[in-house]
Amino acid sequence: MSDIPPIDPPNNAIADGLLDQPAPDAETSKVLVEATPGGAVTVTINRPERKNAFDAETIAALHEAFETLQGQDGVRVVFVRGAGDTFSAGADLDWMRSAAEWDEADNRDDAMMLARMLKALHDIPCLTVALVDGAAFGGGVGLVAACDTAVATHGARFSFSEVKLGLTPATISPYVVEAIGARNARALFAMGLPFDAQDALNISLVHRLVADGAGLDRARDWIAGEVRNTAPGAVAAAKDLVRHVEGRAIDHALMADTAERIAARRVSDEGREGVRAFLERRRPGWVG
Repeated sequence: MSDIPPIDPPNNAIADGLLDQPAPDAETSKVLVEATPGGAVTVTINRPERKNAFDAETIAALHEAFETLQGQDGVRVVFVRGAGDTFSAGADLDWMRSAAEWDEADNRDDAMMLARMLKALHDIPCLTVALVDGAAFGGGVGLVAACDTAVATHGARFSFSEVKLGLTPATISPYVVEAIGARNARALFAMGLPFDAQDALNISLVHRLVADGAGLDRARDWIAGEVRNTAPGAVAAAKDLVRHVEGRAIDHALMADTAERIAARRVSDEGREGVRAFLERRRPGWVG
């Protein structure tokens, strides 16, 4: 699965404000946000000297980036990655030392920062993709699970090691359980053992493996190109559909609801344009 064809860069326009913002300072910014004219946005944790570990400022910057992207017109896909050769090693050691002195209320407020950041990523309406190289531990795995899909290098490593510190992976658990299922989560959470990229693929934490960092770049470009063929509103509606039907009984109420949803899409501007384009053997307007 490592041979991903190169593509020409997309040329459809992204929303005005995002590209017009000043370029972030790669030397000082803990999170970098880069956009292409084709609507592909890459959010990079920029702490390679600390293995892209989380501290309060990094979490706040990620939260701000993800919340901004939720309402940004023209964004077709969001990639999340770490600078250098590590995705994210989880919690920053200095941050952990500080937290060890806090009381329960302070720790609860701190944990809510991470919970809100992950929820903001999870709620982005367009496709979200984690690009994983090196280690993804603890909260770093939470980022991977909160994305819609993930691509990892063969050398990537993962771990939920919280129980070895007397803790639990609580704030990331909703996304991990959604991604890999309850039984896999119980086994990995309870043992705290590291696992490799093939194991992550086997349990659907990631969906594609590539050889190396260059492979991640090719995967990013390929996905960005493929996303151009999808209708943005339909993508958001499809993601909402999955969340709505998951775990529900297949009864009359659910059947009626899904019938209403497809009927609404059929009469939407995107739905009408997509069907017309198919029948007329042309590209729909959103392809550009």
